[in-house]
Amino acid sequence: MVQHITADGFIRVKNLGGFLGHAYPDQRWTILGRDGPVLAISGLPTVHVSTQSQRSQVWSVDQVFLDVGATSRAEVEAMGVRPGDGIAPWSPFTVLPNGRYAAKGWDDRVGLAVMIVAARRIEAEGIDLPGDIVWVSTTQEEIGLRGAQTAVDMAAPDIGISIEAGVSADYPGIGPTQAQERLGGGPGIFLLDSSMVPNSRFRDFFFQVASDEGIPLQADVLTGYGEDGAEIQRYDTGRPSVNMTVPTRYLHSHTGIIQRSDFDQAVELLIQVLRRLDTGTVAELASFEPR
Repeated sequence: MVQHITADGFIRVKNLGGFLGHAYPDQRWTILGRDGPVLAISGLPTVHVSTQSQRSQVWSVDQVFLDVGATSRAEVEAMGVRPGDGIAPWSPFTVLPNGRYAAKGWDDRVGLAVMIVAARRIEAEGIDLPGDIVWVSTTQEEIGLRGAQTAVDMAAPDIGISIEAGVSADYPGIGPTQAQERLGGGPGIFLLDSSMVPNSRFRDFFFQVASDEGIPLQADVLTGYGEDGAEIQRYDTGRPSVNMTVPTRYLHSHTGIIQRSDFDQAVELLIQVLRRLDTGTVAELASFEPR
């Protein structure tokens, strides 16, 4: 968000959530001003005047400045920009070869999209579900699962499914000891993240449904990742919860990449799971009795 506007019209910022310093400079951004979006550029000292140490330096957020073409604080303020305004990457949606899509914010717009498409299909196809589904979208997950904490009290769920962007590990510089999902390998399910160890019965239930329906389901085990399912798991005396994902490359940067087939299979798997969650099944998944 906007922290401070300098006298000569540059904008200093503060970070919300996780963003690597590598991705800050020399990018285009959208400032969400009160009069509409304002395009901004994160400035970068030219190579002609940079020292050798500066050329290999990773910037911290305190070094970042945005340029909106203004020459004074008054000009910036006249654009409708003020401290506290949100800032988002400028990264138009682009269709790539092989059924892949590039865009900003797949984490977690892709989860919202899975939820919306599944809900529309359930309505359009007249799919009969054995229980009531509460569809929830949250804010401020990246700074402490805050939206999920308030939403779970309103929803009062018996069981919970978080739908997220997965961490794809199929490009140079990342390997299977860091993450295990791959684009085109189908949706994923987390066996561990830094915020939650999922309910083992519900986890196994997902794998069984996927097997029954011929849907590939990838497993992922990693830390350095938290998600809203943790708040469902902690609700009241605890609720069975899992985190289902669509594999995604380059999270928390200007442009991520997903594969459409993974998305479609995630929608199908979600619907098939919901069709099987009758009262008896939910009670069994939530039971502490030995199997």
